[in-house]
Amino acid sequence: MEQQGKRRVLSGMRPTGRLHLGNYMGALYNWVRLQDEYDCYFFIADWHALTTDYANPGDVHGKSLNVAYDFLATGLDPAKTVIFKQSDVPQHAALHLLFSMITPVPWLERVPTYKDQQEQLREKDLATYGFLGYPLLQSADILLYKPKYVPVGQDQVAHIELTREVARRFNQLYRSATTPEVAAAKSDKELMKAEISENVLEEVVFPEPDALLTPSPKLPGLDGRKMSKSYGNTIGLTEAPDSIRKKLKTMVTDPARVRRTDPGNPDVCPVGDLHKLFSTPETLAKVYDGCRTAGIGCIECKGWAADSLNAHLGPIRDRSADLETRPGLVEDILQDGARRAESVAAASMREAMVAVGLRRA
Repeated sequence: MEQQGKRRVLSGMRPTGRLHLGNYMGALYNWVRLQDEYDCYFFIADWHALTTDYANPGDVHGKSLNVAYDFLATGLDPAKTVIFKQSDVPQHAALHLLFSMITPVPWLERVPTYKDQQEQLREKDLATYGFLGYPLLQSADILLYKPKYVPVGQDQVAHIELTREVARRFNQLYRSATTPEVAAAKSDKELMKAEISENVLEEVVFPEPDALLTPSPKLPGLDGRKMSKSYGNTIGLTEAPDSIRKKLKTMVTDPARVRRTDPGNPDVCPVGDLHKLFSTPETLAKVYDGCRTAGIGCIECKGWAADSLNAHLGPIRDRSADLETRPGLVEDILQDGARRAESVAAASMREAMVAVGLRRA
């Protein structure tokens, strides 16, 4: 049952080690705010770590624990939210297998990120079913919990649409076995002809989830490109204050400011983007005035950005340091989350198995 009548939300994140500001502003910042309004399930997608790094996976478990530390340090509350590791709930893999039986290959080949990542990761052999099928594993991840919403950025909407298509196809092929009128319809053609009431038609195994478009503010990396570990341009959530200050000194700025006396524009400057997210209105006003009049230099502006960023990240660093003194607590939270998640996933999986005839109702 959804928590106290709240609509359910689900999302996950791959374990790449300690998280950075891009992960935080792109997902975690919003997740923390959703947990008071929705019945939230947030998981660490460790199976997905193998889709591109199967040849050199490294310590996936250790990386998963690091992500869990950051989940908790940024404010996800296990009393409000189910936090778990994907591989600890075996129904994820089982439903993925079941979906693989019914999903046309062209559906997977047309997912935009499939060819994009092959192009970007040419050094890796990605001619594997696991890589081709990772959007289908995502669909299984989602549909197991029958969420109303999946919080995503615009670039992930295509994945949610695939999930909706998979749910639709499954429901057309295998209507809920709890509905005799629908179970009696043995094919799509017969189902189309059957005179079934609207209420009966609503009895589906997997409701189609909706994308919940969450704000994803512009957060450039140190080189001005998207913040990404693959670009080596990140700022870590728990990075030491001196390290952040040192990194920001190297950050690119408005290219129009060639000399100290040249005026600039914070709206086209990566450092200006940081100020918009983390600085107080008073500091931001000083940035706009000083930059546009050349009253301040970029070094001074970067110093203010470091001050603002360190003030914001200070509580996160403190909570993370406390959690690292109690590693058993984090393991316990993940185990409890897996238990709670599996109670929901097992019910969904059993319903799916009955629907396809692998189990009796």
